[in-house]
Amino acid sequence: MVSNRVVMVALLIGVPAVILIATVFGSVPIGLHDWRMALLGEGDPIHYEVVWTHRLPRAMAAFVTGGLLALAGVLLQTLLRNPLADPYVLGVSGGVSVGGLLAMMLGLSPFFIGLFGLLGAAAVAALVIGFAARASGWDIYRVLLAGVGIASACGAFVALILTISPAGQIQGMLFWLMGDLSASRDPGWLAAILVVLTAIAFLLRTNLDALTLGTVKARLLGVAVGQTQTLALLCATIATVAAVLEAGAIGFVGIAVPHVFRLIGWHAHRSLVPFSVVGGGILLTIADTVARTVAAPIEIPVGVATAVIGVPVLLWLIARSR
Repeated sequence: MVSNRVVMVALLIGVPAVILIATVFGSVPIGLHDWRMALLGEGDPIHYEVVWTHRLPRAMAAFVTGGLLALAGVLLQTLLRNPLADPYVLGVSGGVSVGGLLAMMLGLSPFFIGLFGLLGAAAVAALVIGFAARASGWDIYRVLLAGVGIASACGAFVALILTISPAGQIQGMLFWLMGDLSASRDPGWLAAILVVLTAIAFLLRTNLDALTLGTVKARLLGVAVGQTQTLALLCATIATVAAVLEAGAIGFVGIAVPHVFRLIGWHAHRSLVPFSVVGGGILLTIADTVARTVAAPIEIPVGVATAVIGVPVLLWLIARSR
């Protein structure tokens, strides 16, 4: 197993590297000298506008969104004791999708798209909690079953909305469903959410390690299982909703990034949580850069790029681990 220090150094180098790549490459090419001048507020005003108004906010939004998805994946894979669990298993992303698409179909502004998506997520979360909560605490398998069932229902509503929507709106709807960061301009609120949720997850690291042994053994170790599960589920739900509201339903990041670090050999959450957050951010930033440059000026959905980039890496690691 590679040491924590080596991985930490690699990730710390990777973050500025992918931000640099994301702000240099695009339909308007910017050389390193022009990029440096733009960061300093000097040089060509067009380069300044491209870097500060478009590419840098989008790169930061991609990084933070990837971190949120990876964090949600870590928490849910631990709670469900299933390495195939992803941020969308609770069904809240389906609620966001139904609400957002309904607002789009009605021709509402981006503010109302976010509001409707948030209301949809809240409705789904309330349903999951209602089905899964018991007087004695959470039944995590009821959470899973309720989430899968509600997600299927939301998928049916999404199909219905796409069927009855005007033809001119369908392409934009599909693009948003598959992941779209083109409208990202102010990722500050998203970054604040990521910092808070990551800090909470890190504080829960010992309890999360105990939960991987099962709830019975965790209780014998003195863990407040019900409180830990509730807080972790809440963090995973908030992270998923925030990511989907910002960029749509981007697949693969939440399931693959934590799994990759586990395959490498990190199972303790003191390493798994921060490494996954940074790794998810790096993956989505690279994927978004590929999505907007590989067929420029046409953009492909970033969810397509995450799968194309990440699947070969994951399969290679699985083959190596045998």
